[in-house]
Amino acid sequence: MSRAARLLDLLQALRNRTVPVSGQDLAAELGISIRTFYRDIATLQAQGADIQGEPGLGYILRPGFTLPPLMFSADEIEALVLGSRWVAARSSDGRLSASAQQALSKITAVLPADLRDRVEATNLLVRRSSNADRIDAAEIRLAIRGEYKLRIRYRSLGGDLSTRTIWPFLIGFFEDARIVAGWCELRQDYRHFRIDLIENIERLAERYPKRRAVMLREWRAIYTGKHL
Repeated sequence: MSRAARLLDLLQALRNRTVPVSGQDLAAELGISIRTFYRDIATLQAQGADIQGEPGLGYILRPGFTLPPLMFSADEIEALVLGSRWVAARSSDGRLSASAQQALSKITAVLPADLRDRVEATNLLVRRSSNADRIDAAEIRLAIRGEYKLRIRYRSLGGDLSTRTIWPFLIGFFEDARIVAGWCELRQDYRHFRIDLIENIERLAERYPKRRAVMLREWRAIYTGKHL
């Protein structure tokens, strides 16, 4: 492995952590000696990476450091292409679909010619979703991002129509449906709503009282491992 590739691997390992990690653990993960690890940390810090820590306390990369263009393996390229095409074909959210295509274009633009050819020639295709949404799903993402309440008119699979005020915190993408998970004020519990069955949506000016991260933890504690 070249030194440049090793430095990029070290940066990626640090980016994957949200708490300090010991030099010994990072060195073992990367398959290098602790002495090489310390040299690489010093090199990255000299190049502007805001890596904080010291032996015995662990190391963490503070946000804000921009990585140079990365080199991708063939498998990584296919994963990026497949993921972007899946979002573009299956999200039914026009803005999200366009963003997926733009992101893939930006990545492709910085790749060497041979890897760029792999993107254009990949044989991974995604079937477009057949479920049409009645509402702009981007409104749900904006509400989640700002932690705003939503008022929705929802028709269940059985045909029952109801109006709900929900605190949305998650959108789930499944093979045949997309769902929004949120706290339902009517039911006073967590509920899941198929986006293609929402007939009308209104983002309220009122923000919900719980933090999104707190609700996500509560929801995971209840539903992890259960069928939605």
